[in-house]
Amino acid sequence: MIDKGNLTAVVEEYLSGSNCFLVDLTVTPDNRITVEIDSAESVSIDFCADLSRHIEANLDRETEDFELEVGSAGLTAPFKILKQYEKNIGNQVEVLTCDGRKLRGLLKAATPEHFILEIEKQVKPEGAKRKITVQEALTFAYSEIKYTKYLILFK
Repeated sequence: MIDKGNLTAVVEEYLSGSNCFLVDLTVTPDNRITVEIDSAESVSIDFCADLSRHIEANLDRETEDFELEVGSAGLTAPFKILKQYEKNIGNQVEVLTCDGRKLRGLLKAATPEHFILEIEKQVKPEGAKRKITVQEALTFAYSEIKYTKYLILFK
């Protein structure tokens, strides 16, 4: 079986001179390799193809046969690593918490321990006739959520 640690080093070496970063790398027991990358801007097909060729050049098909897939993280795929949270600060996201709440709001900050989501909610002040919209900042540990993903809005 192909060593995931060595393969990760090969990918990280190639990505070190670019604005791309590794999101996920999987190697199944039958040597199906999936490499998922992302970037602060965009990931081109040419870049994925070049990375694929770099990986193939560092593996020996004579020793072990493998299947390789290199692609970018999907626009609406759940975030997997901190860098994806960091690149989406200031964007609208959807969060599904472990207790089943689905929230939509603005991603305000992300640290290795938690992230902050600013939501709008309707509140009726005491003595008022109508509800008003207020902003509320909610802090979540990553262990408290099932997923966070970029929210595409059509205006």
